[in-house]
Amino acid sequence: MTDTPVRPTAWTLRETPIGPLLLAATEKGLVNVVFHARGRTLDRALSQLSARLGSEPLPAEHPDAPSGHLEAAGAALDRYFAGSPVSVDVPLDWSLTGGFNERVLRELATHVPYGTTVGYQDLALRVGDPGAARAVGVAMGANPLPVVVPCHRVLESSGAIGGFGGGLETKRALLALEGLLPQPLF
Repeated sequence: MTDTPVRPTAWTLRETPIGPLLLAATEKGLVNVVFHARGRTLDRALSQLSARLGSEPLPAEHPDAPSGHLEAAGAALDRYFAGSPVSVDVPLDWSLTGGFNERVLRELATHVPYGTTVGYQDLALRVGDPGAARAVGVAMGANPLPVVVPCHRVLESSGAIGGFGGGLETKRALLALEGLLPQPLF
């Protein structure tokens, strides 16, 4: 028997300028965003959600799916990708993170607005752990809500863009969308 609390989950795919995003939500809010959600990536993400939340994710159109937050998240992401200079503000379910990672991600979501960046070290200082810049990088890599919790806005102290779970081209595209990098020529 598992001690994983059962969280009914709904999911949908959203086509965006950076490729398809898997959006998953519980009754509490958006719980997961996954880049490049096709084929094996999609299958793996849905399997991981099932294992971590204790129930098989249901497609948003299923009558038992808790899909209310998916519509709001999709609309907010549409505005974001259309260039609206606002952060994606939807209820979030933090079930897929915890501890230090959650503290860092909540700080990022709350205090690093659209069109701004922050360094790994600065983020470590903001959460009261000045020696944890590398741990901040780990938290960014484990972010279950990329784009919505804007880990693409975290840069190296040198100003280099650093790594990114969605790929460097995706990070560059998101930073360009927010006016922080020039738009690609083609």
